[in-house]
Amino acid sequence: MAQRIGVLGSGIVGRTLAEGFLKHGYEAMLGTRDPARGEVPVWLAANPAAKAGTFGETAAFGEIIVLAVMGRVVDEVLEQAGPDHFTGKILIDATNPLADDKPVNGILKFATGPNESLGEKVQALLPNAHVVKAFNSVGSALMINPKFEQGTPTMFLCGNNPDAKSVVSGICVQFGWEPFDCGDIAASRAIEPLCILWTLPGFLRNDWRHAFKMLTK
Repeated sequence: MAQRIGVLGSGIVGRTLAEGFLKHGYEAMLGTRDPARGEVPVWLAANPAAKAGTFGETAAFGEIIVLAVMGRVVDEVLEQAGPDHFTGKILIDATNPLADDKPVNGILKFATGPNESLGEKVQALLPNAHVVKAFNSVGSALMINPKFEQGTPTMFLCGNNPDAKSVVSGICVQFGWEPFDCGDIAASRAIEPLCILWTLPGFLRNDWRHAFKMLTK
């Protein structure tokens, strides 16, 4: 099983996921434009087992790569990371195509249309990578081993490669989630809007402590 994880993005989502991988025994490198600036040195001091590097260094390091940046900079980050560094690798896409607009009545606006998704765009930009959309439908505070009285929450995921989805499903289980395979990468069109639904109670009632659960009979 892959042990080296490269996380592209040093914001709260990237740092949280990197900490989750460290917690479960993986090596993790946090990728950013300048590892010597911002919160990265402070984070490294608090997580001495971690590494940090440029986007290119991090993509080269990771046997599995996580994309955890703002949707509007995905093109730029992948270009800086070097598309060749993704060849044959699993890329966990945790991004959402958020527009710059503020929420209206608690509803965020997306930059994509109803018949397109950022997950599909990432796969098109990296045709030789195995993109799996996951970890985009919950806030960072609940991503790693959350506890709910009602049981294990569901992590919806999708991608074109069954083996890649199997690996990511295993990571979801490690991180305290029940994976639910929604099909190929086009299902990102359904999974990405869950971000809008998840944030709605937060913007309306300051309720950020929830997750989705798929119930079957």
